[in-house]
Amino acid sequence: VDAEIVSIGCFQKCPPKRGLVVGITFIKDSGDKPSPFLNIYCDYEPGCEFDLDSVAQSCLNLELRFTPLQLCHAEVRVGDSCDTVFLLSGNDPGIHLYRENEGLHQFEEQPVQELFPELQELPSNVLWLDVCNLPGSRRRLSAFGCHSGYVRVAQVDQDTRTVLQSWSIQQDGPISTVLLFPLEEPDDDDTDGDSVGGHGDTTGGHGDPAGTLPPRRVPTPRYSLLVASTIELSVVYRDVLSCGLSEQLLLPGSDQHDSVLCALLACTALDGGRELLLGTYGQELLCYGYRGRRRGFQLAWRRRFPSPVLALRGADLTGDGLQEVAVGCLKALHVLQ
Repeated sequence: VDAEIVSIGCFQKCPPKRGLVVGITFIKDSGDKPSPFLNIYCDYEPGCEFDLDSVAQSCLNLELRFTPLQLCHAEVRVGDSCDTVFLLSGNDPGIHLYRENEGLHQFEEQPVQELFPELQELPSNVLWLDVCNLPGSRRRLSAFGCHSGYVRVAQVDQDTRTVLQSWSIQQDGPISTVLLFPLEEPDDDDTDGDSVGGHGDTTGGHGDPAGTLPPRRVPTPRYSLLVASTIELSVVYRDVLSCGLSEQLLLPGSDQHDSVLCALLACTALDGGRELLLGTYGQELLCYGYRGRRRGFQLAWRRRFPSPVLALRGADLTGDGLQEVAVGCLKALHVLQ
């Protein structure tokens, strides 16, 4: 039977549970009409991750009543325990939550509003969703972008499951991806080498050989939101918890290579800083560094691939302690070291 894969997601179970969970959405061509499905592979024997027969026997097959779009996962806190769930957007429009039933040892759909009250009343199909837990707190940030150009970001208290703050904005074209990431603000906007998530000079002032000046304070990261549109420049909304969606920084040239399809925060210069990587349908991988509020984001380098860039992931693939960047293209998988 012919089938078209729509999206793939995977995660490691939260301790003390063990195991890798893989989800695949696909549309099966059964002749009369296409039938959408979600397959979840989770209840196989530990150590059998590379035994395809064992993995296939653990498959949970769920027929969907909607066309699937993005499949992602998020960690949730329920009391003192932590759990990981699948979040699947569809064309109903809606976001559907799948959580493991520990008694039945299988995943089942549960009402999304019980754990994610911010993902209700969606005005359009959600094309991309990003969720991150705020370090040192019981709160999280959720952001999503819609086919209509609608963008919403919300701060949620996970204990009371209430929305503490919410901001939204309407853009002109479909939102292809959103990304929440820490953006450290340099003390001096004119400082060279400041980058996303990186550290500035912490060694004291120049021209002071005796080292009498106190070390420079390491700035606290503040979460910002990248929004990529299919027809507009990609933008970063700086420090959303303090400024909402009022402070916009443009990513110059990000609209010159067809649509931006994916984004990643990665360290490419091995200097302790991190940059924003954008993958485009125009076969270009763009790298942007942050130079402070005055200078904003600047293009550091670009690289062309033989086919559209569909996905970006950072992982230590070689086991040397350094993260490589896996670039998933339409026709091949490339690894940047």
